[in-house]
Amino acid sequence: MNIGEIAKRAGVSRSTVSYALSGKRPVSQETREKIQRVIKDLGYRPNASARALANGRTSTIGLVFPPAGNHYTGMQLDFIGSVVEAAAAYDYDVLLSPSGVDSDRSFQRLLGERRVDGAILMEIRLQDDRVEHLLAENFPYVCIGRTARPDGDWWVGLDHTALTAACVHHLADLGHRTIAFVNRPERLLRAGYESAHRGLDGFTKAAAERGLTVRAYTCEDDAPSGQACVERILHDVPASTALVTLNEAALGGLYRGLAHAGLHVPRDFSVTGVVASRWAETVTPQLTAADVPAAQMGRLAVELLVERLDHHDAPPRHHLLAPPISLRASTGPVGTGSPTDPHRTPGFDSNA
Repeated sequence: MNIGEIAKRAGVSRSTVSYALSGKRPVSQETREKIQRVIKDLGYRPNASARALANGRTSTIGLVFPPAGNHYTGMQLDFIGSVVEAAAAYDYDVLLSPSGVDSDRSFQRLLGERRVDGAILMEIRLQDDRVEHLLAENFPYVCIGRTARPDGDWWVGLDHTALTAACVHHLADLGHRTIAFVNRPERLLRAGYESAHRGLDGFTKAAAERGLTVRAYTCEDDAPSGQACVERILHDVPASTALVTLNEAALGGLYRGLAHAGLHVPRDFSVTGVVASRWAETVTPQLTAADVPAAQMGRLAVELLVERLDHHDAPPRHHLLAPPISLRASTGPVGTGSPTDPHRTPGFDSNA
């Protein structure tokens, strides 16, 4: 079944059918409804490649993220799912591209062959080769995250600086004076992942404001590494009474490490961080956290990209989100069972 047959049965020209399908020119409502009835009766499905040649659009967006390594974290999967769901609402398909740098072949094909109309980038670095490449190609994109030059970009970001600072202030208000920070893996910090760097920055500044004794750690994205990280924290600074984490994949291990050390959460040790709510609610006790709004961020990223595709001259726009801390059951005042050391000198010791 083709456009010619539809035009014949609807009693209109081929060009009228084409305009009704593409929206390039106005077609009367009566004619459009007649064409739609014929299409429905015939079960016609326009060929995607032919449609792309006709209107210059693929109706597909690319979702570009670095290689996963051994696995993807739950938060990464949440973002991927949210983008796919939001794109479907705009009748866009999503092509996943596990590409890391601008020399990656998959990323080059995505751009060079124009397989997609635009791209959404995940796991943003402060200095991101992918963004620079897209700018040079004048290719539409939106970042989930912020580079070091956010004013000229289209992006949706989480204010990790403010959120980790809020976690520190929350713990300080509860009387905690010796706090650890559990970050993402060291290789990501070295690669310049913006969430890891901005989170660490917010943590250290807030700790300095409150005169706390703190130490920062990097941790792989898995539970065994979380448990090992807690063992290091308690070995290095036995007076620690709380931690803040950005690493939701290690969360179960952090809890397990505390339990193995005979520490009760939150009576002996408080835990908080920046974590998606569904992960914060899977641990016991449930985690007091700044909940990452993955679904909202994915939807906003798609909306910005669609806006950019429809309005090529629109100025860059962005959304910076800072959700409040959801108070659950993992934080509490420093208790009698908590290790304390009144002779500790406030300061910052980084082990990142």
